[in-house]
Amino acid sequence: MSKQRIIRSIIAIIVLLAAAAYIAYQDAPKDRQRATPRPTATPAAGFDYYLASLSWSPTWCESNPDDREQCGRRGYGFILHGLWPQYDSGNGPQDCRSNEEPDQQTIARTLAFMPSRSLIDHEWRTHGSCSGLAPGAYFDLADRAFAALRIPPPLTATARPPAMTAEDVRSAFVDANPGLQATMLGVSCHGNSLAEVRICLDVDLQPRQCGRGVGMRCPRKAVLRIPLIR
Repeated sequence: MSKQRIIRSIIAIIVLLAAAAYIAYQDAPKDRQRATPRPTATPAAGFDYYLASLSWSPTWCESNPDDREQCGRRGYGFILHGLWPQYDSGNGPQDCRSNEEPDQQTIARTLAFMPSRSLIDHEWRTHGSCSGLAPGAYFDLADRAFAALRIPPPLTATARPPAMTAEDVRSAFVDANPGLQATMLGVSCHGNSLAEVRICLDVDLQPRQCGRGVGMRCPRKAVLRIPLIR
């Protein structure tokens, strides 16, 4: 066999192998041709601390009786409204770009302290997406933050709240939580009714001084209306 014929034979074999490889590639399942990258949340740009917002559920349920998931059962006192990234200068990042959302296992765990699927969804989209964490990690952090805060005995689910002013509520939280100072939290009201207690935490979930805009948002010196747990 001449040298030219050998070369032509080699070229023909190469062409046949290339054609076979191309056909195999076209027939391969799409998920094997190109792996889909795992979506990740876009990190927030340098927030300074977290604000743990504890909501007095009976006040919410008075105004939102149609929220059957949170308000259709008995026993909720304080729940976790949210864990919000904040700036020292006031407010914080919101609605950051993210392709992720909480999976069903994360939602099931979170319902223990944030008992509303619509609230969980809202808190992830509005605040969690700006934490720089994936949904599971963000809600695990929220769980740790809520679990670390001690609810004062007069405001637990088994107690009948006494007459208290906003300052009394703040002092009760300070007394119940070592390391917490009056300048590290605020109390908010809906009219004259206790609505929320907001506690400032560093990124390690330790109490810290609050930034601008966190403070007392209740009638001064007035005895608050604290709806009973249903």
